[in-house]
Order: sequence, then structure tokens, then C-alpha cells
Amino acid sequence: MFPEYRDLISKLKTSDHHFTRLFDQHNDLDQRIKNMENHIALGTHEEIEVLKKEKLMLKDRLYSILKKASSA
Repeated sequence: MFPEYRDLISKLKTSDHHFTRLFDQHNDLDQRIKNMENHIALGTHEEIEVLKKEKLMLKDRLYSILKKASSA
């Protein structure tokens, strides 16, 4: 995710607790979605879609933080 911001992500993960929390939530959702899609965990199509939307909102928030931090 966001390879162009790899260094900044590493920096923010050590200095910004809010960013780290959002980043971890995004990764957790990603894993939950993959588990449901691969039938490792139970989940309906609708539940997966809700999680995907939540994950996308987190990704948008992370991107916003990255853009702001990169221009600072």
C-alpha cells in the first residue's frame, strides 16, 4: 500500500500513534476480508462488502495523513 510513501509510513508508524492505529486497523481488516473470501472464516457476501468499504475509508484517511505529512 502506497509504495511511494514507504519511508514516510515507516517514520509515521514510529512517531504517530493515530496513524499507527489506523494502519493496523486497515491491515486487520484486509486479513479478515481475505480469510472470509478464502473460506477460512465465515462471512456473507454482504459482510465482506461492508468490511471492504470500511477498509477503503481507512485507506483514504491514511492517504490524507500521508499527503499532509509529505507536504509539511
